[in-house]
Amino acid sequence: IIIVASSVDALQKLAAYHRSNFSIPVVGITGSNGKTIIKEWLYQMLSKDLVVVKNPGSYNSQVGVPLSIWQLQPYHQLGIFEAGISKPEEMHKLQKVIQPTIGIFTNIGSSHSEGFASLEEKIVEKLKLFEGAAVLIYCRDHEQLDRVISGSTLKTFTWGTMPLADLQVEFIGNSCKLQYKGKKHQ
Repeated sequence: IIIVASSVDALQKLAAYHRSNFSIPVVGITGSNGKTIIKEWLYQMLSKDLVVVKNPGSYNSQVGVPLSIWQLQPYHQLGIFEAGISKPEEMHKLQKVIQPTIGIFTNIGSSHSEGFASLEEKIVEKLKLFEGAAVLIYCRDHEQLDRVISGSTLKTFTWGTMPLADLQVEFIGNSCKLQYKGKKHQ
């Protein structure tokens, strides 16, 4: 028996240590909505070619994330983990556990906002997940999200309908046109 001040803190520290023993790419996903579905889509696409580990279900909480990270094994080639928060000072703890190398910020909205003074405070808190990530992927069409991220030092890859997005998307009926580095695709 080990007596600790906080069992959640102890679990997070143990999981962070476990994660630090692996040098595989890890995708960290956060946002107001869509975290689980994006994680599952990526898993479905990438698990055909790679051995992928991910959160089971929506295990994206202060307890769920460490339990998910604990699944990492030497044979895994990629990790995909989502992280959700409900108040300030939570994301930094999950960042230490996940240690993402690639970030995805799905969107920003009013869900789970009760613990935050403003939407901007919520964005800033969620961005803490991506400290140390090589790149952050997000939709540039979310104006407030784009403004906060553009003011940060994070390296980004953007998509959206905006002309300044790295990957420009135009929806036409049931199809879409993509433009990337001057090349157009449909």
